[in-house]
Amino acid sequence: MAVQVTEAEWKIMECLWDHAPQTMGEITATLEPATGWTRQTVITLLKRMAEKGAVSMDDNGRAKKYNPLITREEASAEETHKLLDHVFRGKASLLVNQLVDSGDLSAEDLQEILKTMCENGK
Repeated sequence: MAVQVTEAEWKIMECLWDHAPQTMGEITATLEPATGWTRQTVITLLKRMAEKGAVSMDDNGRAKKYNPLITREEASAEETHKLLDHVFRGKASLLVNQLVDSGDLSAEDLQEILKTMCENGK
């Protein structure tokens, strides 16, 4: 079963993916300058994330430490599928067309995509 994380939860996951395990205090200290989140906000988010299986908690030490239970790649894949289904009716070609039309996808990007597809036999 895929675990979906909210935009706020994604910020915590980024902290954990970069440096795990971390305490709630360490996560709060990292995110507070950019988000303004208090200790209670981070506690609430971590509790919700543990309930859905996105993080685990180790309370064997002085402070509880949190670890990601999903990889960045798994979360990215889930978000990509969600975007494709919701915005592009499940069609990757519509996403690529949008990126090309908006100028967000260069010819070099397209060459890299094609090279990766060829290497993976797709």
